[in-house]
Amino acid sequence: MGEVTVKHLQNLQQQVITDGHSFISDEPVKLKGDGLGPNPYDLLLAALGSCTSMTLKLYARHKNIPLDSVEVNLSYSRIYDNDCKDCAADEKYLHKITPHIKLFGDLTDDHRQRLLEIARRCPVHKTLVSKIEIENNLVEA
Repeated sequence: MGEVTVKHLQNLQQQVITDGHSFISDEPVKLKGDGLGPNPYDLLLAALGSCTSMTLKLYARHKNIPLDSVEVNLSYSRIYDNDCKDCAADEKYLHKITPHIKLFGDLTDDHRQRLLEIARRCPVHKTLVSKIEIENNLVEA
């Protein structure tokens, strides 16, 4: 997979640099940012939504399913421990991402059901539901 570099610009603005692309990430003004770009959770949802849509289009193309277009609207919430029946004892809250997937095209009910199953197979979805290890390292400036 690729690498991403994030550089602080000013206030809470961050320059996100990927292979051949660059954009600004920021927090909204109400959270003391300047509102000049998506916030980190927007980026997380965008990664999942993009991957889901791409995975569905690739699968449909491969299987000759008449999927014209996909739209994924995602929401994020946290369910706090006192409301969370399935949370482990050491967790304070459960993260919940809900993708709402719209499929456009001349699709049968079987097509739609199969595409819903395939949506769970996108690599970002698989990463988010797996055990993730993040290892922070300090390097010389």
